Amino acid sequence: MKQQPAPIPPSKMLKIIEAQTEISKIGLDLGMVMSLTTEKAMELLDADGAVIELAEQGDMVYRAASGLLAPFLGLRLAQNSSLSGLCVAQEKILYSDDVMQDDRVDKTACKRVGINSMLVVPLKYHDSCVGVLKVASKTTQFFGHSETYILSLISDMVAAIIFHAIEFSKDELYYKATHDSLTGIGNRAKHYDDLRQRIELAKKNNSKFSLVLFDMDGLKSINDTYGHSAGDEAIKTFANLLSQTYKSQGLVARLGGDEFAAIFPSVVSKEQVQNMVSVLFRQLAQSWNWQGQTLQLQSSAGYSIFPDDGQTVSTLMEVADQNMYRQKKEKHKSVG
Repeated sequence: MKQQPAPIPPSKMLKIIEAQTEISKIGLDLGMVMSLTTEKAMELLDADGAVIELAEQGDMVYRAASGLLAPFLGLRLAQNSSLSGLCVAQEKILYSDDVMQDDRVDKTACKRVGINSMLVVPLKYHDSCVGVLKVASKTTQFFGHSETYILSLISDMVAAIIFHAIEFSKDELYYKATHDSLTGIGNRAKHYDDLRQRIELAKKNNSKFSLVLFDMDGLKSINDTYGHSAGDEAIKTFANLLSQTYKSQGLVARLGGDEFAAIFPSVVSKEQVQNMVSVLFRQLAQSWNWQGQTLQLQSSAGYSIFPDDGQTVSTLMEVADQNMYRQKKEKHKSVG
């Protein structure tokens, strides 16, 4: 660790207060609270990555992540073999100046992520510890006492928000941390968790599955013409159609903004995926009413199939995303 820390300058304290204010203004939308917290923690500490891990059924699960750790959203690590799990068990701040020399650390996971030092603070309020806020650096011996103090200021507030949001129920914590507050369907964190678990299951069973990404067309026009209340209603209507259409066949989620995803465990061919997408498009063809105005919902879609198009989260998402924007581009060409 660093030697005796220098006093925190007023400009830095102002940034800490601004970050706390920005986080508190979100309210009880835990998904957004946790995402913004990781972004601010990484920024304030000049870290390479930050993550909020929640303790769930013996695992520590990445529920919000930024920077170097962002690609690992949804990652699960055994609670009894990681520094984060130890932090929850002991309910105290822990640091690792050099992860490769630290037996408390899951070295394989650290090597995969590319971090060499980390600072872990428990998310504890009264007698309840639900997880940790962790910052990480590619540099050894990066974090000192000043960073610990700053991270504690943030974590104390976030822990209080989580505590009051869930009203003492860990089941409710899981739900609010993994579901979109506007639409009620799964959020980005849940999607990545579901996708990682589906990949592991498919590898184990030597099976296939498909991933479809959806991007709403025309949401900006609705927002600009009728206001954001109409835009929010359009998002909720789209999510509801997505959920109802694929209720028994897929795992649906809102990734953010106008982007959605669906994982289909039993849809394993190009033709099957196209049929599934066509079903939703037929539902979208029905107009909906907004305060006396008849509006139309449209969407572009792209898919990938495991293992044909890839065997990792990033590859499957990238292929589906490329296919989706290819379709969107073709639509613009046909209109032009």
